[in-house]
Amino acid sequence: MTSIAKCQVALLVLLSAAVPAHAGTCTDEIAQTQTQLDLAIEKDADSHGWKPESLSALRSHQPTPRSLAEAEGDNGIDFTHALDSLDRARSDDRAGDIAACNREISHARAVLK
Repeated sequence: MTSIAKCQVALLVLLSAAVPAHAGTCTDEIAQTQTQLDLAIEKDADSHGWKPESLSALRSHQPTPRSLAEAEGDNGIDFTHALDSLDRARSDDRAGDIAACNREISHARAVLK
């Protein structure tokens, strides 16, 4: 086996052994906060009784936490802001800005208190 072939084999072994890097240190906190926020949004939506179906519902689109928060109008505005904070936290996490990520998570969690 030539030295070039050996280098190619070694490179192939190294590349196949590489493990994808962990997304960031805020990832678990974001997921936990998203779950808590989703539950709070659903609970809030259930507490207001029945409302007319939206056009999206009539088209059989499944509701999302954001669409539920937006449908609540003034009642859901804090939830919408919290969801926006989590979106920014995800961006900060991808960029590696852990301090900004933690700040955005704190903003989102403030709605849950």
